[in-house]
Amino acid sequence: MPSYNITSSSGESVGSVELSEKVFGAPVDRHLLHSAVVMQQASFRQGTSSTRGRGEVSGSGRKPWKQKHTGRARAGSVRSPIWRGGGIVFGPKPRDYSYRIPKKVYRSALRVALSSKVVSGDVVIVPDLVIPEQKTKHLFSALSLLGLSRNVLIVVGDGYLGLERAARNIEKVKLAKVEDLNVYDVLRFEKLLIVQSEVERVQEYWS
Repeated sequence: MPSYNITSSSGESVGSVELSEKVFGAPVDRHLLHSAVVMQQASFRQGTSSTRGRGEVSGSGRKPWKQKHTGRARAGSVRSPIWRGGGIVFGPKPRDYSYRIPKKVYRSALRVALSSKVVSGDVVIVPDLVIPEQKTKHLFSALSLLGLSRNVLIVVGDGYLGLERAARNIEKVKLAKVEDLNVYDVLRFEKLLIVQSEVERVQEYWS
């Protein structure tokens, strides 16, 4: 696979790095991406919707009036679903919407997501990501110099996790460790910023 430019903190090209064809050169498979994203979105659902059936609503079990000779429609319970205040028929109950697709399939989907970012030129690789203090303004300034002040997923190693505090108050900026990368985040963020030292780890972990 062709080499990919490394961008300095000032936005200039300062070299290149070879990207793995297996991880960053996978052919686009929309069905695979769709399957992975739908699975993740299903796991986000709270599943707390709840309604009460006729056995759970308040009201007597007594027959409201006798069956015949009243001139009214026959009725057996004030808790009937057709009555105001009655129970709900087939209403939602708390449930778990989450499910899993095979691990190999999900890993393949992530490689497709990473590859699509490379193809669209939305991957930015920097030699380092050092700021004077772990403060939002310093990180925002560093990202602005790269043209990435909004909508960016930053892939960093253990030595950079202090940046998470600085990124917390920047809209649509998120930090992720290599092993925590997921298809949904890679696709929903416009840019993918990777510290050069983590490129090899991404290729090793997700190959």
